[in-house]
Amino acid sequence: MKKMFATALCMLFVYATTNAQTATKGTVWNLDKVHSSVGFSIAHMVVSETVGSFDEFTMNVKADKADFTDATVELTIQAKSINTKESSRDNHLRGEDFFNVEKFQTITFIGKEFKKVKGNKYKVTGDFTMMGITKTVTLDAQFNGMIKDSKGKIHTGLKVFGEIDRYAFGLKYNSPIDGGFALGQMVNINCNVELIK
Repeated sequence: MKKMFATALCMLFVYATTNAQTATKGTVWNLDKVHSSVGFSIAHMVVSETVGSFDEFTMNVKADKADFTDATVELTIQAKSINTKESSRDNHLRGEDFFNVEKFQTITFIGKEFKKVKGNKYKVTGDFTMMGITKTVTLDAQFNGMIKDSKGKIHTGLKVFGEIDRYAFGLKYNSPIDGGFALGQMVNINCNVELIK
């Protein structure tokens, strides 16, 4: 009985160790925050667009392959950091009509696949969570290769862009106007990311 118990403990230890090694596998790429941005734009009054960004965000990236096709990405955005360069509008966006940042403090994206399409064009697919709602989304990406700086550090750059249906995540506030609505339903995403190996 003792021998069986010891064997079971040994198997459990091996399983836990193997899974821990798998979970931490991959070269870590650190976010160069100064040269990175998370931006968006949305149609305004039918005929124009309003642009903005989220100023506070973190990103965990791991990848070993030179073409980044094995990349894993975890992006966490602080919703309260929304910035459209107009304080009253930003306060409205932080409130219950929109992001309700007191209740839903973060917006996250957990990348599950970084697939090469052609040349430096990619598709990135993952779980996007906003307002407590999670949906799988696919965005376009541009992988700009790698380069070594004067100190010998390796840099890489990514551009991620596409559309998110804000209605699908509960962001349905709008005002009808002649010819449509004051705000668009689709939000254009435009992220530029620089990473250092």
